[in-house]
Amino acid sequence: IGAHGGDVLMPRPCPAAWMPQARLLGRPAYHVPTPAECGGIPDPFALLETVRRVRAEGGRPKLLLLSVVDDPTATVAPPELVREACEAAVDEGLHIISDETWRDTVHRPRDTVLLSPAEMCPDDVTVIADLSGALAPAAWPVAVARFPDTPRAAVRHARTLDILTALGALVAGPVAHAAAHALGEPDSVRDRIRRAAALQTEVAAAAHRAVLGSGALARPPQAGRHLYADLGPLRSRLADLGVTDSMELEEYLTDRLGAPAPGGHRFGDELGALRVRLGTGPLLGATPQQQTESLAAAKPLELPHVARALDGFAAVFAELR
Repeated sequence: IGAHGGDVLMPRPCPAAWMPQARLLGRPAYHVPTPAECGGIPDPFALLETVRRVRAEGGRPKLLLLSVVDDPTATVAPPELVREACEAAVDEGLHIISDETWRDTVHRPRDTVLLSPAEMCPDDVTVIADLSGALAPAAWPVAVARFPDTPRAAVRHARTLDILTALGALVAGPVAHAAAHALGEPDSVRDRIRRAAALQTEVAAAAHRAVLGSGALARPPQAGRHLYADLGPLRSRLADLGVTDSMELEEYLTDRLGAPAPGGHRFGDELGALRVRLGTGPLLGATPQQQTESLAAAKPLELPHVARALDGFAAVFAELR
């Protein structure tokens, strides 16, 4: 973002860091509604209308951020919607940054068609990925970016390196070696990714059933380690508990679940909307040993610590019926 001029557009909701990063750089940023089918990409018609409005107000929309495998909604955008959104962006002269952090965490890769914007518009898309999505521990600060093979992109690539150097944003040697090993995709890494995705498929489906059982809404999670729930249908019950917006909902569920449950306001949704991102990772164990046991188990949902965690999760939402 720092190496590219102009205003920034992004879907609503979007990853929590996107809007603060744009604001930190002093760049005007605008949210665009997402289609009903998924999150992560803007509705093509809404994108065109937003670009028109921003230009009419004197702005210079130049950059579109999107994520085909989305955080926070844990959905995978259908290829036809990705194509329509990307074509609309390119036709309006926008460069696309495709955040593909979660692409290796798709729960059912054989049943899910995942199309990167870079496959359709190779000269107009920069791909970024935080390796903590699937390849590296969450605490390791390492990410990659893949630029188009064009003269214009070469200039942005050089400018990006200049900015990173000035910030001292260097990857530590041991982390760099481990990241290079993981990016080589040896069989051990690929096997672990497959097992982790299969595990998340089961636990996320169980959590999704518990959320729907309370009367709340949520798209079926297709990737990642979380799901995005809309507790709007439970508004009157939540109001009785003193919860009237997403900030209060975050505090209430974080306390009841014993794990972070960031409200939708952190992802660009309106404060009054009762939406929350629910992590499924904590359901697999509170310690590294329990997490490892879950990953190795043939039937992880039958492990005592996983069963207890899922029962506790379901109980919190059952109280809201």
